[in-house]
Amino acid sequence: MIFTIQEVNKNQDLLPNITLGLQLYDSCSSEARALQGTMWMLSGQREPVPNYQCQARLPVPVIIGDSLSASCLLMASVLGLYRYPQISYAAVVPILSDKLQFPSFFRTIPSGNDVAFCIAQLILHFGWTWVGILEIENDYGQQGSQIIKSELARHGRCVAFSEVLPLVYSQEKIQHIVQAIRMSSAKVIVVFCSEALLAQLMEALSRQGITGRVWVANHSWSSSRTFSKREFARTFGGTIGVAIRRGVMTEFRDYLFQLQPVENMDDPITIAFWEQAFRCRWSMHVEGNGTMATGSQLDKESPVCTGHENLRSLDETILDVDNFRFTYNVYNSVYAIAHALHKLIHCKPGEGPFAQGACSRLQELKPWQLFHYLKKGHFQNKDGEDVYFDMHGDPPPVFDILNWQLDTAGNVHFIKVGSFNLTAPKGQDLKINATAIVWHGGQQQVPHSACSNSCVPGFRQAVRPGAPRCCFDCVPCSPGEITNQTDSRECFKCPDSHWSNERQDQCVPKTLEFLHLDEALGITLSSVASIGFLITLVILSIFIRYRNTPIVKANNRSLSYILLLALMLSFLSSAGFLGKPHTLTCMVRQVAFGTVFTVCVSCILAKTLTVVIVFNAAKPGSKMRVLVGPRLPNSIAITCPSVQLLLCSIWLGKSPPYQQINMKFSNEKMLLECNEGSPTAFWLMLGYLGILAGISFVMAFLARKLPDSFNETKYITFSMLLFVAVWLSFIPAYLSTQGKYMVAVEVFAILTSSLGLLSCIFFPKCFVILFRPHMNSKGFLMGRRPAAAAMNINQAGNEKRILQSS
Repeated sequence: MIFTIQEVNKNQDLLPNITLGLQLYDSCSSEARALQGTMWMLSGQREPVPNYQCQARLPVPVIIGDSLSASCLLMASVLGLYRYPQISYAAVVPILSDKLQFPSFFRTIPSGNDVAFCIAQLILHFGWTWVGILEIENDYGQQGSQIIKSELARHGRCVAFSEVLPLVYSQEKIQHIVQAIRMSSAKVIVVFCSEALLAQLMEALSRQGITGRVWVANHSWSSSRTFSKREFARTFGGTIGVAIRRGVMTEFRDYLFQLQPVENMDDPITIAFWEQAFRCRWSMHVEGNGTMATGSQLDKESPVCTGHENLRSLDETILDVDNFRFTYNVYNSVYAIAHALHKLIHCKPGEGPFAQGACSRLQELKPWQLFHYLKKGHFQNKDGEDVYFDMHGDPPPVFDILNWQLDTAGNVHFIKVGSFNLTAPKGQDLKINATAIVWHGGQQQVPHSACSNSCVPGFRQAVRPGAPRCCFDCVPCSPGEITNQTDSRECFKCPDSHWSNERQDQCVPKTLEFLHLDEALGITLSSVASIGFLITLVILSIFIRYRNTPIVKANNRSLSYILLLALMLSFLSSAGFLGKPHTLTCMVRQVAFGTVFTVCVSCILAKTLTVVIVFNAAKPGSKMRVLVGPRLPNSIAITCPSVQLLLCSIWLGKSPPYQQINMKFSNEKMLLECNEGSPTAFWLMLGYLGILAGISFVMAFLARKLPDSFNETKYITFSMLLFVAVWLSFIPAYLSTQGKYMVAVEVFAILTSSLGLLSCIFFPKCFVILFRPHMNSKGFLMGRRPAAAAMNINQAGNEKRILQSS
């Protein structure tokens, strides 16, 4: 303070023709003495008289101090009543920022809340999720630790333990804290405590050899020389802490080295400093009242101070001005007062801040007037740093981040590795040079502190019952869900068109499935369809070539041609179910299949009715003679398919089939399929076909015992039995399968029923035509009728004419 006042007095641009002075009062870290001194300042005499001032002008218009928050609370409560400005350089308790209670209090050190917030940001920056907290047993410690806890909880971090350091030393409590640290799995411990109360705990930790922890220090001990001794180095090496910003006081080092107590024996401060620095005693030293006295507080056996001791021979840590931090706050406090006085003396009448633009006169200066200029002050010091007080009387919250690093001799050095500026934009407030940090044990990699190991992508966190949220088990995601980040709390479901890969850290597109023509199943079905088509074509060729033979002409040759053509189309219609579905093929394939098979069944029904009518019309007096001829069979062959065609037309008009992608068909596949549009129309089409097949089967079954010279009802019965059996088994098989196998079931049913009709009806005839030509004659056919012997010649002749006409 003396150095800064002298520097200000030398600066004629700042306070020309004005000399600053000071009065020193030592509160001795006593709250009572601090309050006593405050009252003495206000009343102007040694014996304080509340609310009384014995002097017309106060000798000290502003107070710098105290260092302890508890003392500042008492002082500010009294000084605020008179708007008497007070600037503290070390008090950090957050309540002092309340301008309703402490309107005239300022400080050049950031609030403890800002310190706590900075510590929380450090923990978040290094990714620590499991930390222990030690706090001092007062409002400062509790409020600071609460800010740290809430900030960590807001970002999903956890507190492993929280212990309170007592204000009064307790061996039992210290041992309890040591045991908590030893037993905890947390490798990072935040200590929000003052240096004096921490000493006993640090000594206990060092004695018990507790190492491997990262200590996060608040500003009170982050640059403490007490814990930088070699006996603490093994325990606290690698500590990282938040420190008050260090500034540059250019000429301060030279000022200290030029101190000569022999030339200033009336300066008790220099005398006391000299005794403590060199561990010597003065034979004569100065009392506070300026009188000389013999003796010293040191041991009489200590060497006598000569005054010529060399300050440069002292341990460099004692006069390491580059690391003076609270001293720098005092430096800024004095300059803040000087700049406030500068504005006061340069005030222009009529433009002043008081009533009617009045300005204050330096000779009549009142503390509340200086308070006004302090509150509005904003300047840059010699270090280029902005100095001002915000609406709460606090300075800009700027901190240094220090790292305790050991040299080869085991000495601790406080290395600046970053800074924190709460006024900077988000993301630029905390700056850390990670490569400059040396952790405990000389490690360069950031230590790990977590209750549970991180969950890799593909796993999610499952919190253990009754445990903090940071203690969890890693559970793999369910099929179809992924996590692509570390330590995800939830798995995310893939879109319907995607599925999770094997590691479940990425959604991959599902495979598009349909009945391919190049796969084994598709090749087999298409081959069978092609073979069936060719066989049918060969049979049709045979029937055309032998069209005039009796076996071809029997039971309506035209219907046989139509039936063979329909069977050829049925084999071709199965191709519409194979390959990639399109909207056109979806619309055509079911209609083609239903119509073609209706033609087949209609032809078979017409053939069956022809046989029944012919043999019944041959009886004497039968009224069914009028039905004999091609009219009825042709009508059946045309009418029945027309009804089916009408049903299919209505189906296509109202709700036609269309192509769709079934996302939910399978976990790993999408099904490209045909949606039938109207399931009712689809089953109505099959139902109509089933009714016709059932009628044909019944009619053929009833006519199976008729004479078989020109009768094929037995073959029709077998063919319709196979046809009905195939389609009855098709229904449950179709409903119980999915995907391409459902399509394959329908194609199989089409091919099987087509081959059944073809083989049962036409293979025997072709066998006779090709390999038994002697049986393909009218005489042979007429002679083989089982009932010929029982019939008379006229009945046989009538029957023959009826068969030939049919």
